[in-house]
Amino acid sequence: MTMTKRKIAIEVAERANLTQHQAFAAVQATLDVIVDELAGGGHIELRGFGVFEIVTQKSRIGRNPNRPEITVEIPERKVVKFRSGRQLAEKVQKLKV
Repeated sequence: MTMTKRKIAIEVAERANLTQHQAFAAVQATLDVIVDELAGGGHIELRGFGVFEIVTQKSRIGRNPNRPEITVEIPERKVVKFRSGRQLAEKVQKLKV
């Protein structure tokens, strides 16, 4: 089962005694703040949940699996990295393999 933004808003509405419209607006505003901060090169730390940060991936050589003799240089780029917090990591470790 996939948890969508709409399903998150419905769950927040039930837990916080809000209307679905209010909860959706709150969820959307939260995501907008996170996106804006990361797009500006910032760092998001949510204690117990995890850390979002921007890291630079080094340039590297890539190959086409269908024609491995041809190499392509993949340029350096910025990517979002997520490291889970302690509480999240502990709950994930309890999942059945």
